[in-house]
Amino acid sequence: MSVNVRYIVHSVDDAIPFYTEKLGFTVEMHPAPGFAALSKGDLRLYLNQPGAGGAGQSMPDGAIPAPGGWNRIQFETSNLEELVAKLKKDQAKFRNDIVKGVGGKQILLEDPSGNLIELFEPMR
Repeated sequence: MSVNVRYIVHSVDDAIPFYTEKLGFTVEMHPAPGFAALSKGDLRLYLNQPGAGGAGQSMPDGAIPAPGGWNRIQFETSNLEELVAKLKKDQAKFRNDIVKGVGGKQILLEDPSGNLIELFEPMR
């Protein structure tokens, strides 16, 4: 079974190189400036700009879809420090520093629109 996640982004054209070059996603389709579908393994990531397609439309109360927030996708890694160092060298933006918890270590990476990606290294 595949998993589909939709992120609202300020610019699909800015988000595509972030996800493909920094996180290894593949572009499945980019039929219009305001929409793209990317994939990585069983995950399919839909990127929408506000106002583009059905997912980018305003709600009946006038609320407009917007990027950011705290919901996120999570990727496991075997060496969090190494991955974070590489991403920082590539000018990636993080919301915090590495946090150690009961189950492992994590850090919150932001895409160009402020959507979160949790990078997680489980406890060994």
